[in-house]
Amino acid sequence: MAKKKKAAKRHAVKRQAAKRRKAVKKPGKAARKPGRSPAKKEARPKIKRMARKALKKFKALLLKEREEIGGDLNHIAADNLNKSQRDASGDLSGYSYHMADMASDNYEREFSLGRATDEQKILFAIDEALKRVEDGTYGSCQQCSKPIAKKRLMVVPHAELCIECQKKNESK
Repeated sequence: MAKKKKAAKRHAVKRQAAKRRKAVKKPGKAARKPGRSPAKKEARPKIKRMARKALKKFKALLLKEREEIGGDLNHIAADNLNKSQRDASGDLSGYSYHMADMASDNYEREFSLGRATDEQKILFAIDEALKRVEDGTYGSCQQCSKPIAKKRLMVVPHAELCIECQKKNESK
């Protein structure tokens, strides 16, 4: 009888050790923390890729827009950043001029720099769109993965979001 009890204990110990090893490999219900559901894989919508012909067309459009904006940026920089305030105002004398003239010149300079900043942001968005063209994800919304309307891409080729997602972001 004592032999049977010892054998039963040995088997019970082996079973418990096997359960512990199993719990380490694959967490079962006992290994999970209470109140937490098992991790589920998020189902992402499949991204529909744009046709190669359309991608070439939009890539050409993006490159053309990038070139135009780059030229505008160079023009703004040449007009404002490379000139002193006196040269920009057109004042040839070394004497101080009226404060209202200085304020107008400062306003024009800051306005131009603001435009340059906005155009730099657009250049960045165009570069990101060109990367998406290379990845094959161009033309799909960055939030919902639905295709962006081709009419929208013709007007704003660097658009990242579909119209619905853009409206949601603007209303926040």
